[in-house]
Parts: sequence; structure tokens; C-alpha cells
Amino acid sequence: MLKLIVRRVIVAIPTLILVSMMIFSLQKILPGDPVLAMAGEERDPAVLNYLREKYHLNDPLPQQYLAWVRRVAHGDLGVSLRTDIPVTTLVAQKLPVTIQLSVMAMLFAILTGIPLGILAAVKKGTRTEFGANLLALSGMSIPNFWLGILLIMLVSVHWRLLPASGFVPLSQDFWLSLKTSLMPALVLAAVISAYLMRHTRSSMLEALSADYVRTARAKGAPEWSVVLRHALRNALMPIVTLVTILFGELLAGAVLTEQIFGIPGFGKLLVDAVFNRDYAVVQGVVLCIATGFIALTLLADVLYILVNPRLRNA
Repeated sequence: MLKLIVRRVIVAIPTLILVSMMIFSLQKILPGDPVLAMAGEERDPAVLNYLREKYHLNDPLPQQYLAWVRRVAHGDLGVSLRTDIPVTTLVAQKLPVTIQLSVMAMLFAILTGIPLGILAAVKKGTRTEFGANLLALSGMSIPNFWLGILLIMLVSVHWRLLPASGFVPLSQDFWLSLKTSLMPALVLAAVISAYLMRHTRSSMLEALSADYVRTARAKGAPEWSVVLRHALRNALMPIVTLVTILFGELLAGAVLTEQIFGIPGFGKLLVDAVFNRDYAVVQGVVLCIATGFIALTLLADVLYILVNPRLRNA
């Protein structure tokens, strides 16, 4: 297993380098000049030249990229052109918020989507399957912003059970943090749960029709053992891939959900940086997102081995 992980890491290094080059290059072709926004309304030429020299914007593009890579290798993602705050500080402030929401949303999705998918596969052709498919279709069809507004109207305004907006870190108040995170996590979990349900159902239907399942039933194995120990374990492979991909998308930021509930997360940070043409923040945030996706892919490979012991000698 260690050899497989090392091979994956070696493959991930050139991928990360290529991604960093794309991030840096594409950012530079965005319209507008951030220096003009920083200089204020007067836009004194001396101030413009000073700012360009300060942030090395007059250097050739390859030289800017190499300097940026050297700083990143030392843990320095640069300084925000708008607020003059280090990007690492902004990431450290916003990332835990999105991680908390993403973990809660993924837990809700796994605890609902996978059991519903198993139930729909086992009860194929019954009203149970129809109901599970209806829930999944509803989860994929209802927009996040509409569901968020509906929950605010019912839960917060009408029933007065949970706060309508805002966010409190776990370190400040555990229970209040859960209260402020519950509704946005449920909104994020709705569509993820639907996708997990549909993929789990498809994988389970394929596994339940396999020869080893028929053999287990012929040997008199209990039905719960056939479903959970034989079919589910082999059906988990594509589900593991889907979970890691969806979790990476959550970490990239649920912009609409964060806007509706007034949550200062990673997605809002990225959108604000794009609108403000804050190159350093955009580059740092997107690089963190790309690194997160690569790390999750590596985690998926490790989970494959744990789920399927036959891969341990691959």
C-alpha cells in the first residue's frame, strides 16, 4: 500500500505544477488592472509605479511565476492587494468555516443518501423505491438558494427554532455553532444526498445481481449479511470516488448558500477576490482548492485498498 501511495504522490507533483501554471497564467489575462483600483480616484502615476514595483507587476511573467512559486514553497501565498493582509491569514480565517459546513453536509448526505440507495435497490419495483427516487429527484431539482430561503422562512421566521444567518466558530460556542451551521449544512446536503442515493442504488443493483451474491444466498446466508457484507462492500468502490469528488466541491465553496445565510466562508472569499481583481488571493485560494482535490484523490486511492483487499498487492 505504501508503494501505491508513493506512486500517486509522484504523479500528483507534476499535476500540481501544471495547475499552478494555469492558475497564475489565467489570472493575468483577466480584464482590468488591480493597481488602478488600489490607487484610488486620483490615480497618480507615481503611486501607480510604486504599487507595480512593490508587487513586482512590471517583471516578466515567467519571472513573476518563479518568484511566486518560491514564496509558495516557503508557505507564503502573498499579500492581498486590496487589504494588505497575508493570504495565508485570510485562508486560515475562512477555510475552517467551509470545512465545518462541508463535514456536516457530507455526514448528513452519507447518513441519508447511502441507506436510501441500499433500500431502493433491495426494494426494487416497490413503493419504497419509488419514494426514494422521488426524494432524490427532488434533491437534485430544487435550487439551493430557494431551499435556503424556504428554511429561513419556516425554521427561523415562523417557528423561531434556529438563527436565520451568521456563523459562530466551534471554539467560541459549540451549541450555537451547530445551530448556525445546521440549516446551511442541510441545504448543501440535499443535492449531495440525492447523487449518493442514485449512485448507491445503481451500484447495489449491479452487485445484487452478481454470481457471488447468488452463491451466498444459496448457502443460506441471512439477507442482511448478503446485502451488507457481500453486495455493499463491492458496491462501495464508485461511491468512494463520488464522495471524495463531492467533498472537494464543497470545500471549493458553496457561494450561494454562504451568501444566503451570511456565512464568511471560502467561496465568498474567492468571489470577492475575483470581483476586486485581487490576484494574490485568487491564486492562493484556487491553489488551496486544487491541492485539496489532489489530496482527496489520494485519500480515495487509500480507501479503495481498505475496501477491496485485492488491490493491496497491485
